[in-house]
Amino acid sequence: MDEGAPPPLRLANLDLNLLLSLRALLTERNVTRAAAALGLSQPAVSAALARLRRHYRDDLLVRVGNRYELTPLALRLVERTERAVAGIEGVFSAAPDFDPASTTREFTLLVSDYATTVLGVPLAAALAEQAPCARLSLRPHSPDDVVGGAARLRGVDGLVMPHGFVDDLPYLDLYADRWVLLASVDNPRVGERATLDDLAALPWVMIYHRPTAFTPAALQLRTLGIEPRAQVVVESFLPVPGLVAGTERVALVQARLADRLGPGDGVRVLAPPFEVGPLLEALWWHPMYDTDPAHRWLRRLIAEVTDALPAISATDGGPQPE
Repeated sequence: MDEGAPPPLRLANLDLNLLLSLRALLTERNVTRAAAALGLSQPAVSAALARLRRHYRDDLLVRVGNRYELTPLALRLVERTERAVAGIEGVFSAAPDFDPASTTREFTLLVSDYATTVLGVPLAAALAEQAPCARLSLRPHSPDDVVGGAARLRGVDGLVMPHGFVDDLPYLDLYADRWVLLASVDNPRVGERATLDDLAALPWVMIYHRPTAFTPAALQLRTLGIEPRAQVVVESFLPVPGLVAGTERVALVQARLADRLGPGDGVRVLAPPFEVGPLLEALWWHPMYDTDPAHRWLRRLIAEVTDALPAISATDGGPQPE
């Protein structure tokens, strides 16, 4: 066994209060603030930190100047701890029946900023109306959430992600979208219609640009023999219009985001000059939630919200002849 690894634990000997203390310490990065968040005394949380340090054989919190910072191990524990706490809360909040009007359950979805923009406001409004005491947590997903599949979804209620990334999990189709091309209104190298030669020659703003993380539209470009020249790479969609405006860069974004742009944003919305496959957003979840009454209610609520979404009004996104 690795000498630096913590000793194995037996569940019968595990103090779950330590897990709550760990989450508070990782979140607050301060013993005093963690104690206040937990409603405990500072000596009690200091004692918990000492036990955690002995278990992990790591300081977890280290003083840097006048503040505390997380050690590399503690940084790795942040997401694991959140998932563990969410999983435990889900176990003990389960009930044979579910009453949305009285539930205090927290529903957690892993989403992109795109999905948050499209779904966030109407879903939060519907939840507040039907389950006023519940909480909606919209957390950004990562490539690891996709690669991890079912194991990554045990501690959350679902992952909102287009088809093409996740397999072998139950899902609910939510809404359709399409890809459109953004170019600056004053980009002299793009006329009324963009061509494939334009896309090959122009610099790009790319959303993700790694072998394990890419958008379907970018992958289709590569199948046409065009390797986009990524001048700027971001891992979210909302900054893209600002990174295109006033430059020669172009980018592909979803039409539902493009619909939210106005004259002051400084970009034009064009149809891509190639056939871009359909974009179908879906909710994916772990099979253990299939028959959970609360989760079934959440799925129905999300379906109602997405059914009421407005139609896409951005440019039709069809291919253009060169």
